[in-house]
Amino acid sequence: MTTRNPQSILFIGGSGVISHASVARAVTQGHRVTVLNRGRTSQRPLPADVETLVADATDHDAVDAALAGREFDIVAQFRAFAPEHVARDVARFTGRTGQYVFISSASAYQKPPARVPVTESTPLVNPFWQYSRDKIAGEDVLVRAVRDGGFPATIVRPSHTYDRTLIPTTGGWADVARMRAGKPVVVHGDGTTQWTLTHTEDFAVGFVGLLGNPLAVGDTFQIMGTHAPTWNQVYTWLAAAAGVREPELVHVASETIARVLPDDGPGLLGDKAHSMVFDCTKLRALVPEFGTTITYDQAAYEQVAWYDAHPQAQRVDAAQDAGFDRLVAHARSL
Repeated sequence: MTTRNPQSILFIGGSGVISHASVARAVTQGHRVTVLNRGRTSQRPLPADVETLVADATDHDAVDAALAGREFDIVAQFRAFAPEHVARDVARFTGRTGQYVFISSASAYQKPPARVPVTESTPLVNPFWQYSRDKIAGEDVLVRAVRDGGFPATIVRPSHTYDRTLIPTTGGWADVARMRAGKPVVVHGDGTTQWTLTHTEDFAVGFVGLLGNPLAVGDTFQIMGTHAPTWNQVYTWLAAAAGVREPELVHVASETIARVLPDDGPGLLGDKAHSMVFDCTKLRALVPEFGTTITYDQAAYEQVAWYDAHPQAQRVDAAQDAGFDRLVAHARSL
């Protein structure tokens, strides 16, 4: 297992779906961990040994006040979603950290990809989703900072990373509620495209393995496992976990879903509608212990059990649910 001397690590974020397992892993490996966030979450409590700083990551004055000029060996930025935010970080942490890690997104890759498996050299072009274009612009800021001033940046691109709270289907918990009620669920396309799903605990192995590694500075790494089920499998496994033996899957073109449910359109057309399979050879060269240990056929049970134990999280968007009904009716009329 990759181990390093104890480092002082600042996580900006730290209690989210992607980051919380990485915080826990960094603590267990003996690092001195500080988390800066709004301090509002109770779903994913931080380990007792973590130092907490309270500030909204988008309030730059509040962040500066909370940090009070402190230095860290490593800064892991999970909450930057715009290039101007990244540029502010470059100015803030220049000379104050030995490694700045920006969490970008695999959604930034060309859609559809011209070749698979996708690697770090796959073009970054996504005309469908503003979120992805903002991540690309953030990467551009860092590339210039590395090239022009030697800023110690590492760029990380996760794919669909989940924990027990994040159901990966379009409707999330609503899909479980529909299946349990005997209603059909809408699956984009024909359900046979492959989608890489990575549990946050597996992501944490790769991510923490890059922290403090001098060979990672100035470079880019994608972090995702080899588990790439079809969407038909994902929905079927979720149904099994929910106690539904024969779910009715209604297949609808992604473009049609986007017209009926415009809020879901960018994430479908700009990401989920395409088969996304990745090659993480570059990551494993530095973190050989990284790999897939949790697959979704297992994790779906963990998710359903968590929602069953937290009825306040069982939210169904009425407008989205009505949209699913219209899509089902449209598909049946063809």
